[in-house]
Amino acid sequence: MEKRVVLFLVLSLGIIFGYDLLLKELGYSPFSNSPIIDEEIYKDDSQDGLRTDRSSSAPADSALDSTTISSDNSELSPNQAVEPEEEIIFIETPLVRVGLSNQGAVITSWELKKFLTQTEENVPVQLVYPNGQYPGPLTLRSEGHEELTTILQKKLYRVEKDFEKLNERHPTGRVVFTYESDDSKVSVEKVLVFHYDSYVVDIEIRTRGISEKLNLVLGTNFGLVEWGQGFIGLLGTAWMMGESEEVFKESPEADDPTIRREGPVKWLALQDKYFISAFMPEEATGLVAKLENEMVVSAGLNLPVGSDGHVHKARLYAGPKQFDVLKSFENGLEDTIDFGWFIYDSFAPVKFVAKPLFSVLRSINDYTNNFGLSIIILTFGIKLLFVPLQYKSYKSMQGMKTIQEPVKKLQEKYKDDKQKLNTELMKLYKEHKVNPVGGCLPMFLQMPVFIALFNILYMTIDLRQAPFMLWIHDLSIQDPFYVLPVLMGASMYVQQKIMPTTADPNMAKMMLILPIGLTFLFVTFPAGLVLYWVTNNVLTITQQFVTDRYVLPPPKPGTPDIAKTKSLSSGSDKPDKPGKKKSSSQQAGKSSDKSKKS
Repeated sequence: MEKRVVLFLVLSLGIIFGYDLLLKELGYSPFSNSPIIDEEIYKDDSQDGLRTDRSSSAPADSALDSTTISSDNSELSPNQAVEPEEEIIFIETPLVRVGLSNQGAVITSWELKKFLTQTEENVPVQLVYPNGQYPGPLTLRSEGHEELTTILQKKLYRVEKDFEKLNERHPTGRVVFTYESDDSKVSVEKVLVFHYDSYVVDIEIRTRGISEKLNLVLGTNFGLVEWGQGFIGLLGTAWMMGESEEVFKESPEADDPTIRREGPVKWLALQDKYFISAFMPEEATGLVAKLENEMVVSAGLNLPVGSDGHVHKARLYAGPKQFDVLKSFENGLEDTIDFGWFIYDSFAPVKFVAKPLFSVLRSINDYTNNFGLSIIILTFGIKLLFVPLQYKSYKSMQGMKTIQEPVKKLQEKYKDDKQKLNTELMKLYKEHKVNPVGGCLPMFLQMPVFIALFNILYMTIDLRQAPFMLWIHDLSIQDPFYVLPVLMGASMYVQQKIMPTTADPNMAKMMLILPIGLTFLFVTFPAGLVLYWVTNNVLTITQQFVTDRYVLPPPKPGTPDIAKTKSLSSGSDKPDKPGKKKSSSQQAGKSSDKSKKS
């Protein structure tokens, strides 16, 4: 039975941890290792003015709009009218570099200047999906009204900007996009307010002459940089609606490519492990999430409209999933960081433990300025906290080990009478003051802490690009030389060899296979997570050595416990006790004494 359990455990771990790696190796991730960046856009550093971007794709049907981009570079005749072209305006702050197009008044690029891709190129993270065939962020569309949707997406807007560069002297700036039909019956105005020290953009959209239902698109994979890079939490769409405090995480699938929800929306987001884009509207009547192609998903808000005019206000956040920043919105957006993950689902006790531990880890890092050292210190503190529980666990396991032989004797003697066997075993445990579950209970109580630390070190962006020492330059990616995984496997092997166990020798040998399997699994884990595991194993080995040597040494041969155990294993059910039946030699001695007296 134990062999099947071990086999099941190894296979389960292999499936859980190896599934994502297998998908990545087979090339099922829709993203390349580095974002596609238009060199023509970025080679000109004068981004504060308007500049033509001829690399943008032209509209599919030029007949729909006479003001689209012309791909013909030949010289124009004097009598030929010059058609207006798409223009890209760049907004740069200390945090982001944003590209905005006057065609449809949409976001074409959103570059995070303080975060680099974890590849050899080492270029800034790009949050906007590079393939322009899908709706971009801030696209307006009307389902069922293709002509209106075409106008809103293809027409060129007039652009106005009231700033040259955002900095401490000029902390905010407005960009206004305006479109008005030839007959002045339909007009759309998009006002974007940027802040020099924030990833938030304040959005205001004014419409007139539109009575059809509008959908404001958050974007297509906007914020999804590393889809398929992890197995904790759900990547894709997430939202919170109505009065509920529950975060819904659900992404469309091939058999159901469109998700529709009706009701007031607090926020709508597209997210991956480290980054997120989110709309936080003042008023929205629902949401739509759509699977565009394989793992390419778009999401948008349903906006209330009126032909007499309507004003829509929202905030857009596009940046890293930093806990304090997301929590400052006070709308539950921080729950997109899944601290409570446990076997493919959230577990409240884990989340309850994880958030305080995360605060402690960051507090330690404020002094050390090294997350690797902070992880070691935190692991040491947790180990000290659980010393009493570990002591009880060791004591119980050592006690169980001393009565192994009597237990086997009882099992053989009462193998056909389970009820009698259980009764005798309980008597044996009570007599030796041994609790058979005493070794497991402390581990069970520590599980939420271990899982919480796992989630913190695997999910939080704080470890991204955080160096430790020597060859470890980023604790959020795997050890490039596999030193930490090998140390983890070796320390786990030593730990199993010195830990007291009640398993039979064959079972103990099988358990030694586990460190080998886990070593291969941990090769792909973030270095920060493996560092925690190595530290924990080393501290456990040290604690076991101190306990066996000084605190709770095993009983020596000839001690009462050993003698009692041997008497039980020799065949008698109970040891001799004072006041009970005496041996024949003792009775013979007493009778001779009586004869002498007489």
